[in-house]
Amino acid sequence: MTTSNLTQRIQSTRLIAFDVDGIMTDGGLYLTDSGEEIKRFNSLDGHGLKMLKRSGVELAIITGRTSKLVEMRARNLGITHLYQGIEDKWSAMHDLLQKLELSPEAAAFMGDDVVDLPVMRRVGFAVTVPNSPQVVRDHAHYLTQRDGGNGAVRETCELIMTAQGTLEAQLAPYLS
Repeated sequence: MTTSNLTQRIQSTRLIAFDVDGIMTDGGLYLTDSGEEIKRFNSLDGHGLKMLKRSGVELAIITGRTSKLVEMRARNLGITHLYQGIEDKWSAMHDLLQKLELSPEAAAFMGDDVVDLPVMRRVGFAVTVPNSPQVVRDHAHYLTQRDGGNGAVRETCELIMTAQGTLEAQLAPYLS
Protein backbone atom coordinates (compact mmCIF):
# COMPACT_ATOMS: atom_id res chain seq x y z
CA MET A 1 0.00 0.00 0.00
CA THR A 2 1.36 3.40 -0.91
CA THR A 3 1.84 6.08 1.70
CA SER A 4 -0.82 8.29 0.07
CA ASN A 5 -3.38 5.44 0.14
CA LEU A 6 -2.61 4.78 3.80
CA THR A 7 -2.90 8.49 4.62
CA GLN A 8 -6.27 8.63 2.83
CA ARG A 9 -7.54 5.68 4.86
CA ILE A 10 -6.37 7.25 8.09
CA GLN A 11 -7.80 10.69 7.29
CA SER A 12 -11.27 9.14 6.96
CA THR A 13 -11.14 7.63 10.46
CA ARG A 14 -13.88 8.94 12.78
CA LEU A 15 -13.97 5.90 15.09
CA ILE A 16 -11.35 3.45 16.26
CA ALA A 17 -12.11 0.32 18.28
CA PHE A 18 -9.50 -1.69 20.13
CA ASP A 19 -9.18 -5.27 21.23
CA VAL A 20 -7.69 -5.46 24.74
CA ASP A 21 -5.45 -8.49 25.29
CA GLY A 22 -2.40 -8.18 23.05
CA ILE A 23 -3.24 -4.60 22.02
CA MET A 24 -3.92 -2.51 25.12
CA THR A 25 -2.00 -5.09 27.20
CA ASP A 26 0.94 -7.37 26.46
CA GLY A 27 -1.47 -10.25 25.93
CA GLY A 28 -0.46 -12.16 29.02
CA LEU A 29 -3.18 -13.48 31.28
CA TYR A 30 -1.99 -12.94 34.84
CA LEU A 31 -3.98 -14.82 37.46
CA THR A 32 -3.51 -14.80 41.23
CA ASP A 33 -3.92 -17.90 43.41
CA SER A 34 -7.39 -16.66 44.32
CA GLY A 35 -8.34 -16.50 40.63
CA GLU A 36 -8.20 -12.72 40.26
CA GLU A 37 -7.07 -11.46 36.90
CA ILE A 38 -4.40 -8.77 36.61
CA LYS A 39 -3.71 -6.71 33.49
CA ARG A 40 -0.90 -4.26 32.79
CA PHE A 41 -1.88 -1.18 30.82
CA ASN A 42 0.55 1.40 29.43
CA SER A 43 0.13 5.00 30.65
CA LEU A 44 1.58 6.38 27.40
CA ASP A 45 -1.13 4.51 25.49
CA GLY A 46 -3.71 5.99 27.83
CA HIS A 47 -2.65 9.57 27.22
CA GLY A 48 -2.54 8.94 23.48
CA LEU A 49 -6.15 7.72 23.66
CA LYS A 50 -7.20 10.83 25.57
CA MET A 51 -5.54 13.11 23.01
CA LEU A 52 -7.11 11.19 20.11
CA LYS A 53 -10.55 11.51 21.69
CA ARG A 54 -10.03 15.24 22.24
CA SER A 55 -9.08 15.54 18.57
CA GLY A 56 -12.56 14.31 17.60
CA VAL A 57 -12.13 10.58 16.98
CA GLU A 58 -14.60 8.29 18.81
CA LEU A 59 -13.04 5.47 20.83
CA ALA A 60 -14.39 1.99 21.54
CA ILE A 61 -13.26 -1.27 23.07
CA ILE A 62 -14.50 -4.57 21.66
CA THR A 63 -13.11 -7.59 23.47
CA GLY A 64 -13.93 -11.26 23.76
CA ARG A 65 -13.14 -11.43 27.46
CA THR A 66 -15.00 -9.76 30.33
CA SER A 67 -13.08 -7.98 33.04
CA LYS A 68 -13.81 -5.36 35.69
CA LEU A 69 -10.29 -4.07 35.05
CA VAL A 70 -11.20 -3.24 31.44
CA GLU A 71 -14.37 -1.50 32.59
CA MET A 72 -12.33 0.58 35.04
CA ARG A 73 -9.71 1.42 32.38
CA ALA A 74 -12.38 2.45 29.87
CA ARG A 75 -14.06 4.68 32.44
CA ASN A 76 -10.69 6.24 33.36
CA LEU A 77 -10.00 7.03 29.70
CA GLY A 78 -13.52 8.31 28.97
CA ILE A 79 -14.28 5.44 26.57
CA THR A 80 -18.05 5.05 26.67
CA HIS A 81 -18.38 2.47 23.89
CA LEU A 82 -17.38 -0.70 25.73
CA TYR A 83 -18.28 -4.17 24.46
CA GLN A 84 -17.04 -7.10 26.57
CA GLY A 85 -17.62 -10.83 26.27
CA ILE A 86 -18.15 -10.44 22.53
CA GLU A 87 -17.74 -13.52 20.36
CA ASP A 88 -18.84 -11.83 17.13
CA LYS A 89 -16.84 -8.62 17.11
CA TRP A 90 -18.14 -7.58 13.69
CA SER A 91 -21.74 -7.55 14.98
CA ALA A 92 -20.70 -5.27 17.83
CA MET A 93 -18.80 -2.98 15.45
CA HIS A 94 -21.69 -2.97 13.00
CA ASP A 95 -24.13 -1.98 15.77
CA LEU A 96 -21.78 0.78 16.91
CA LEU A 97 -21.39 2.09 13.37
CA GLN A 98 -25.17 2.26 12.99
CA LYS A 99 -25.51 4.00 16.37
CA LEU A 100 -22.89 6.61 15.36
CA GLU A 101 -24.20 6.81 11.77
CA LEU A 102 -20.80 5.97 10.31
CA SER A 103 -19.76 3.79 7.39
CA PRO A 104 -17.22 0.98 7.85
CA GLU A 105 -14.76 3.07 5.80
CA ALA A 106 -14.83 5.73 8.53
CA ALA A 107 -13.84 3.17 11.17
CA ALA A 108 -10.56 1.66 12.27
CA PHE A 109 -9.88 -1.42 14.34
CA MET A 110 -6.77 -2.56 16.15
CA GLY A 111 -6.57 -6.29 16.81
CA ASP A 112 -4.00 -9.05 17.09
CA ASP A 113 -5.60 -12.43 16.47
CA VAL A 114 -7.80 -14.30 14.01
CA VAL A 115 -10.96 -13.48 16.00
CA ASP A 116 -10.34 -9.84 15.01
CA LEU A 117 -10.19 -10.52 11.27
CA PRO A 118 -13.94 -10.19 10.56
CA VAL A 119 -13.71 -6.58 11.78
CA MET A 120 -10.28 -5.83 10.35
CA ARG A 121 -11.33 -7.00 6.89
CA ARG A 122 -14.37 -4.67 6.82
CA VAL A 123 -13.12 -1.38 8.26
CA GLY A 124 -11.33 1.40 6.43
CA PHE A 125 -8.17 1.17 8.52
CA ALA A 126 -6.95 -2.06 10.19
CA VAL A 127 -3.97 -2.09 12.54
CA THR A 128 -2.05 -4.90 14.21
CA VAL A 129 1.10 -5.49 16.24
CA PRO A 130 4.37 -7.27 15.30
CA ASN A 131 3.72 -10.48 17.25
CA SER A 132 0.30 -11.13 15.73
CA PRO A 133 -0.08 -14.23 13.53
CA GLN A 134 0.98 -13.83 9.89
CA VAL A 135 -2.59 -14.10 8.62
CA VAL A 136 -3.55 -11.10 10.77
CA ARG A 137 -0.53 -9.10 9.58
CA ASP A 138 -1.54 -9.96 6.01
CA HIS A 139 -4.92 -8.26 6.50
CA ALA A 140 -3.67 -5.17 8.32
CA HIS A 141 -3.18 -1.83 6.61
CA TYR A 142 -0.61 -0.86 9.22
CA LEU A 143 1.77 -2.89 11.39
CA THR A 144 2.97 -0.99 14.46
CA GLN A 145 6.62 -0.88 15.38
CA ARG A 146 5.73 -1.16 19.08
CA ASP A 147 4.26 -4.24 20.75
CA GLY A 148 0.83 -4.42 22.34
CA GLY A 149 0.85 -3.03 25.86
CA ASN A 150 4.15 -1.29 25.12
CA GLY A 151 3.20 1.76 23.11
CA ALA A 152 1.45 0.29 20.06
CA VAL A 153 -1.79 2.08 20.92
CA ARG A 154 0.03 5.41 21.40
CA GLU A 155 1.82 4.91 18.07
CA THR A 156 -1.51 4.34 16.35
CA CYS A 157 -3.14 7.35 18.03
CA GLU A 158 -0.28 9.62 16.96
CA LEU A 159 -0.34 8.18 13.43
CA ILE A 160 -4.04 9.05 13.12
CA MET A 161 -3.60 12.54 14.59
CA THR A 162 -0.61 13.21 12.31
CA ALA A 163 -2.56 12.16 9.20
CA GLN A 164 -5.56 14.23 10.28
CA GLY A 165 -3.42 17.25 11.15
CA THR A 166 -4.48 17.33 14.82
CA LEU A 167 -1.35 16.14 16.64
CA GLU A 168 0.29 19.57 16.93
CA ALA A 169 -2.85 21.04 18.52
CA GLN A 170 -2.97 18.17 21.02
CA LEU A 171 0.70 18.66 21.93
CA ALA A 172 0.55 22.47 22.05
CA PRO A 173 -0.55 22.76 25.72
CA TYR A 174 2.54 20.80 26.76
CA LEU A 175 4.94 22.79 24.60
CA SER A 176 3.88 26.35 25.49
